[in-house]
Amino acid sequence: MPDRADPEELCGLYLDRVTAHIRRIHEEEKASLDAAAEKLAGQIAADRLVYVYGPGGHSNLAAQEIFFRAGGLMHVSAILDEGTLLSNGALRSMAMERTPGYGKVVIADQRLGNGDLLLLTNAYGINAALIDAALEAKARGVFTIGVSSREHAASTRPEHPARHPTGHNLHDVVDLAIDTKVPVGDALIEVPGMGERIAAVSTFANAFALNCLVIRTVAKLAGRGQEPPVWRSGNAPGGDEANARFIARFRDRVRWL
Repeated sequence: MPDRADPEELCGLYLDRVTAHIRRIHEEEKASLDAAAEKLAGQIAADRLVYVYGPGGHSNLAAQEIFFRAGGLMHVSAILDEGTLLSNGALRSMAMERTPGYGKVVIADQRLGNGDLLLLTNAYGINAALIDAALEAKARGVFTIGVSSREHAASTRPEHPARHPTGHNLHDVVDLAIDTKVPVGDALIEVPGMGERIAAVSTFANAFALNCLVIRTVAKLAGRGQEPPVWRSGNAPGGDEANARFIARFRDRVRWL
């Protein structure tokens, strides 16, 4: 740890810690990622959508990370509910993610049901909207996969105001859990002379885990002789033409396309 606030050294330290964190996910979550990819591959092989919902502030970015993304699966349908998006106000977002019953309404509005698959992504894995979404989806027969931090959830006190009234953690209520290992507080860097850490890791952790899930899913399908449709960047040569071949197939099925 530098003994003074040298930005170059601090940025280098951040790089090292983010890289080490991502490597931990890569090395320790192989089994869970592979099991999740098996489920996704089955859905896509059957031409079914894979839904992804990231209720809560920056966790919405995780859902957007693999939706309508260059190199991403066209079968991914993000639930981009307005309630917890930061674009509608950060404090409003936090209030909504802490509102019991809200996640249930969102899932009901999507009309998810038996045979569907839902990825729930959230850095800390505890908020009321998230837990309600998981419980409602499971009650409707949806297979649920959670992407969150076991450490952060387990370390958050039972009476924390963000928690669901039941006190559940996401990894305890989903069918399959992927651990992003985000530390308590999220931020990684101590600055000499400051009491608070800075520079969060959760967005990197979520993005890496989800992209690894996509990679494993595509590899499984390719190994079975199936080539799933994948988005090409519209800014790349031939991108619009390549995507146009599949737009009609997904336009009426993917709500936010």
